[in-house]
Amino acid sequence: MTKVKVRKGESLEQALRRFNREVHRAKILQEVKDRERYVKPSELKRQSKKRLARKIYYEKGGSGGKQ
Repeated sequence: MTKVKVRKGESLEQALRRFNREVHRAKILQEVKDRERYVKPSELKRQSKKRLARKIYYEKGGSGGKQ
C-alpha cells in the first residue's frame, strides 16, 4: 500500500504528483490490469517469447521504417 504524507509547506498538487509517482514505481496499476482476467500459463509463455523476439529485433537495429 502506497502512502504519502503531505510535508510541511507542500501543496496538495505536489503531494498528489508524488503519490502518483510512487504508484507508478510500485507498478500497482499494472498489477490491477494483469489481474482483470485470467491468462493461461501457455499464453504467458507465448507473450514472453514474443516480447523477447521484439527486443532482439530492435537491438539488431531493425527499426522497420524508411531510412
